[in-house]
Amino acid sequence: MVKPMEGIRVLEVAQFTFVPSAGAVLADWGADVIKIEHAEKGDAQRGIVKVFSHGVGSGDSFSAMMDGPNRGKRSVGLALEKPEAKPVLEKLIRTSDVFLTNFLPRARAKLGIDADSVRRVNPDIVYTVGSGFGHSGPDADKGGYDSTAFWARAGTADSATAPGAEYLVNQPGGAFGDNIGGMTIAGGIAAALLARARTGVAPTVDISLLGVGAWANQMSVNMALANGGPLPKIDPVAARASNPLTGVYRTADDRWISLSMLQPGRYFPEFAERIGRPELAADERFDSAEKLMANAAEAAEIIAAAIEERTKDEWVAAFDGMEGQWAVVQNTYEVGHDPALRAVGQIADVVDAEGRPRQLVGSPVQFDREAPELTRGPLFAEHTDEVLRELGLSDEELLNLKIAGAAT
Repeated sequence: MVKPMEGIRVLEVAQFTFVPSAGAVLADWGADVIKIEHAEKGDAQRGIVKVFSHGVGSGDSFSAMMDGPNRGKRSVGLALEKPEAKPVLEKLIRTSDVFLTNFLPRARAKLGIDADSVRRVNPDIVYTVGSGFGHSGPDADKGGYDSTAFWARAGTADSATAPGAEYLVNQPGGAFGDNIGGMTIAGGIAAALLARARTGVAPTVDISLLGVGAWANQMSVNMALANGGPLPKIDPVAARASNPLTGVYRTADDRWISLSMLQPGRYFPEFAERIGRPELAADERFDSAEKLMANAAEAAEIIAAAIEERTKDEWVAAFDGMEGQWAVVQNTYEVGHDPALRAVGQIADVVDAEGRPRQLVGSPVQFDREAPELTRGPLFAEHTDEVLRELGLSDEELLNLKIAGAAT
């Protein structure tokens, strides 16, 4: 199995999901990712898990919320604010290729993990920061989550909310922007390591949630800039009025089928046959692409009525092998069982700390068409002794660190 990051050590000082998910991707790719957690408090995400404990029972160490963005790492409990921890931190920095953090600028300076401090110890390290709003500018010191920086401020929340809606559309799932951002960070780090190998100079990598959100929404933002104002909102149902083979249609069991056939003239004859209305292809209102578009609203009504006559499962069977593009609007459980994802191993097996089989979504990049083999996320400070002994610390030094409260 190809592990392009094998031999690369990543030192992660980060919490929640945005930046830790980047460490998870790098671990998927073979990197040795050492996660520094506060010696007493740990990653703040561990506290959130206790509140939102979906799928976590009493005495159950596995958490999709924690293991997803932290699988494959080693956890070291270290209180960076204590002077006794500084020599250990410096040893970790010296032996690492990448330093990865999402701490705010003031916290980085206070803890001695700002770029200058880290590079004084190891000038060859790829220093990487994931921020809310960028490395400079008016909000460089401002914290942010994907709900604020990625979803709200980058324009996607507004774009996703239908005209006249009573409520703003929320992100479709927790850590939605965080995980997209984490994948972006991992790609930036890979490019920086390539640049270091070619030039001998390690670049600094900066990625913001706002920037990732603007990039994800770039087509609409670019069009708005060209048009000199915000784009008109498009209701997904109303979109069918210009092309009846695009948009969503409700089934008999209140599920949805999404059509995206951008060449309606090409696909309409087969589609009409599949919905049990083959005569529509020869109907003088719809017998060419131009006529179909001109009479789109009327065609959409006919299609909507036909789709509402059968259930989602019946349409899956009816549309099997159809040339035109379509998809069921799946819920999250269905995504976890999607046969296309499972065929390539992207729904991956892991074994939790109690030896029970679990499953997590794997990162989408595969090398030589092989899915990465995942391991669970670490328990809090699970690898402190192991990692610090690798650095050459004696049992007495370990004990003294723990007595001082600098390590766990």
